[in-house]
Amino acid sequence: MCNNRTNQQNPVNKGIAALVQFFMPQGDPENKIKMKGSDKQMCKIYAIASMKGGVTKTTTSLNLATALGLTGKKVLMVDLDPQGSLSICAGVENPDKLTHTTYSLLNAALNEEELPEPREYIIPCEKIDIIPCNIKLSAFELNRGHEIGAEKALQTVIEPLKELYDVIIIDTPPSLGILTANALTASGGVIIPVTPQLLSAVGMKMLIKTIQKIQKHVNPTVTIEGVLMSMCDTRTNLYKEISEIMEKTYSQTVRIFDTIIPHSTKVGEANLRQQSVLIYDENSKPSLAYKKFAEELMANG
Repeated sequence: MCNNRTNQQNPVNKGIAALVQFFMPQGDPENKIKMKGSDKQMCKIYAIASMKGGVTKTTTSLNLATALGLTGKKVLMVDLDPQGSLSICAGVENPDKLTHTTYSLLNAALNEEELPEPREYIIPCEKIDIIPCNIKLSAFELNRGHEIGAEKALQTVIEPLKELYDVIIIDTPPSLGILTANALTASGGVIIPVTPQLLSAVGMKMLIKTIQKIQKHVNPTVTIEGVLMSMCDTRTNLYKEISEIMEKTYSQTVRIFDTIIPHSTKVGEANLRQQSVLIYDENSKPSLAYKKFAEELMANG
């Protein structure tokens, strides 16, 4: 069959064109999205962010950190999601009973109190370290998010740790509140995981606007590292259509990583065992993809 369909004749392409127009970032044309530059830092700090849940933020945080750790880099993960999924998946035992968590550290920073020694709150895991959290962290957003300087509390916590680590990775909640603002304020780069679903792509538009505001008012050095397509079955029409939307909408302003993380039950099996998939099955397709992504990310900066 000859493929002679055009945008005018194909209702699917019409729909894609309309969605591209909807997703296109709005606002002052001079307020362009800042992309990764050539600035070098001793410690690289990445926020894994999206306002949509279920887009593999936690999975990306854990497996990217592990992939980097396996190369010999000293890596710290920061769990900034009150659900504590990263802490659970990393194998932290009884996070609800811990004395020191991101909640206690943010409170201490905002109160201008002396922080505990890192060994008191950093928990070593396989190849990587973590600052865990639990549901108490939600109280910080509810009770202290309105206070002056609240968006800089995490930056205060992380500052003395930068000399101890090569990379710090922050897992964020699926919202654009004060916790995500803390992550963006403390970070040098933002990685946006997107799954081949419409609502996942919709969430990017609002996140980019938030990053632009943080750049303008709080942290002018934060950049968008890029978009990571995750949980992908490249054989499906859905993947192809969402990929086309992302390419047409963002490729000129935001990097879309070449690496694609495939959909695989291996990731769920690893999470069930509270392990990175790279530890659970190092030769699985997602393990190899996360290793490739880590290489791609480091090669860019």
